[in-house]
Amino acid sequence: MTHLLNAYSYHGPPSFHLLLSITVAKFLTALVSCATALTLPPLIPLLLKIKVRELFLRQNVMELGQEVGIMKKQKEASWHVRMLTREIRKSLDKHTILYTTLVELSKAFDLHNCAVWMPNEDRREMYLTHELKSDSGKSFHNSIPVIDPDVLEIRKTKGVKILRPESKLGAGSSGGGSGKELGAVAAIRMPMLHVSNFKGGTPELVDTCYAILVLVLPSSNSRVWTKQEMEIVEVVADQVAVALSHASVLEESHLMRQKLEEQNRALQQSQKNAMMASQARKSFQTVMSHGLRRPMHSVVGMLSLFQDGITRPEQKIIGDTMLKVGNVLSSLVNDVMDISDNKKGGLQLEMKPFLLHSMLREAASIAKCLCVYEGFGFEINVQKSLPEKVLGDEARTFQVIMHIIGYLLNTCDRGKLAFRVLLASDGGDKDDKKLGVWRSSSQVEYVNIKFDFQITGSSESDESISTKQHSSRRLYHNSESKEGLSFNMCRKLVQIMQGNIWISPNSDGLVQGMSLLLKFQTGPSLERYIFAPKDSSNSQFRGLKILLADDDGLNRIVTKKLLEKLGCQVTAVTSGFECLSAISSSANSFKIIMLDIHMPEMDGFEVATRIRKFNGPNWPLIIAVIANAEDQVKDRCVLAGMNGVIRKPILLHQIADELRTVLQRAGEKL
Repeated sequence: MTHLLNAYSYHGPPSFHLLLSITVAKFLTALVSCATALTLPPLIPLLLKIKVRELFLRQNVMELGQEVGIMKKQKEASWHVRMLTREIRKSLDKHTILYTTLVELSKAFDLHNCAVWMPNEDRREMYLTHELKSDSGKSFHNSIPVIDPDVLEIRKTKGVKILRPESKLGAGSSGGGSGKELGAVAAIRMPMLHVSNFKGGTPELVDTCYAILVLVLPSSNSRVWTKQEMEIVEVVADQVAVALSHASVLEESHLMRQKLEEQNRALQQSQKNAMMASQARKSFQTVMSHGLRRPMHSVVGMLSLFQDGITRPEQKIIGDTMLKVGNVLSSLVNDVMDISDNKKGGLQLEMKPFLLHSMLREAASIAKCLCVYEGFGFEINVQKSLPEKVLGDEARTFQVIMHIIGYLLNTCDRGKLAFRVLLASDGGDKDDKKLGVWRSSSQVEYVNIKFDFQITGSSESDESISTKQHSSRRLYHNSESKEGLSFNMCRKLVQIMQGNIWISPNSDGLVQGMSLLLKFQTGPSLERYIFAPKDSSNSQFRGLKILLADDDGLNRIVTKKLLEKLGCQVTAVTSGFECLSAISSSANSFKIIMLDIHMPEMDGFEVATRIRKFNGPNWPLIIAVIANAEDQVKDRCVLAGMNGVIRKPILLHQIADELRTVLQRAGEKL
């Protein structure tokens, strides 16, 4: 106001009122100035305090801004990682995963190039397998030795490593060839895990295979790799390793599935082949049974029937020989059928007591006939101290003896066959001592008998003889691959019988003889067995009513004739149904029923089971007629309620012995 009044007084002479106003204004101004001077000292500390608080607030704002920036960067990094992981996990193909990784990393970090190096199969070199930008005009190679210093250091380091400017990995991953300055190059390892790495332990305990991921920044600016970027690269590398492991497991699983499918197809084909082989085996068994075994059984049965009516000694010798040869052939056919029917493909011994001297006389009779036919002489020498009764497989012992005789007669041209039978402990030579393992410590229960066959007086000058001896020379060698098939089969059969067989050569190394050593049980334990004379007088079984059930017509006729020869009254039927009908209609008049267990529609087991269901005290006795002597078949017969078992071929004295045994067990009076 003072300044305005002064300015107004310049326009003319001031009036009294103007001067008075100016004076009052100046007085008031002086009062304001005095009051301001008095209040200024207390205001200075307040102003300083406000200024300091302002500085502190600015500093806090700056720190909060930095933290917000870090949080934004972390959020951005996690977003990048989630985005990269999502893109990587979209596929389980190894190549797609790697190319997606390269593309996404290039977008996220604005890279110049990105590449993946993998080791070869022998892990001696690293090859450039995947690259974002490739240049065909590169002057460097696409492979680097594993022993390169940078490669070794990267494989030992878990984190990101910044490579030197002269690094081969950096130059190989530049994507623009050599001659250009590169930006900052970072590299990190990626484990390549397979299913095999997890077998027997964790992946850290095995030699893990590593791939190398190389990232190149642009050379136009001075960018360097920040700590945050390197952390993102580490996380992405771990995710890529996991994705590659999953892809590898999926690939191996796919390969395993294909392999299993191939194996399944192979198994199905094998099953089909096995079914075809089983059908072929069944067809073979059917053909053998109908075309060979059944007729052979009938022939042997008829020979047994005719033999009983022969009275002249010469004819009886011929009849006995024919019957024994028939039994041998029948045993061979039964063995073939048993082997084809047995899944294990083995033979079962039929151990039973037999008369040793009787078996030797029959073998000598056949051997003499063969020697006369082949133009050989024959002599036999049986030790008198040999036991009469022994326990063993008579049929297969006879087969082996016949095989040896036939082999020697076919090998040599002429001479005399000397057949000696003696105890191995008496008069045994040095070869017997080698076979002491077959001898029992108790001579009371077991005896070792040696069968020795020698060809004496043979001539070996003819060319035909050397031809015949060619195969025998091969048999004498120790190597089994050089021995004859028949001799090997014969030796295996002898070994099953707990014996041994060997060849005796002459001075030229040719076969001159063979020796057989077998172990038999003997002693007082065999006295309980009754060796009944082969007396088939019809007075023993006269009037015995027997029902015979057999589907084979020829065998049925032969068996009926044998039973009628014993004096039995026989009624023959062809099936199990007819057998049950005959029992029902005859008012239980049959004393014995003979059942063939292999009848069609209703076999002998089912027929016996139906008969035993009635449990009547006067129901007939049942005898099973079987074709093989397996223990499981005999056990089934016992479980089905059968009283006896007789094996084909049925001989006259065998059927008489079985009838006598069954009736004695049942307490019937003959």
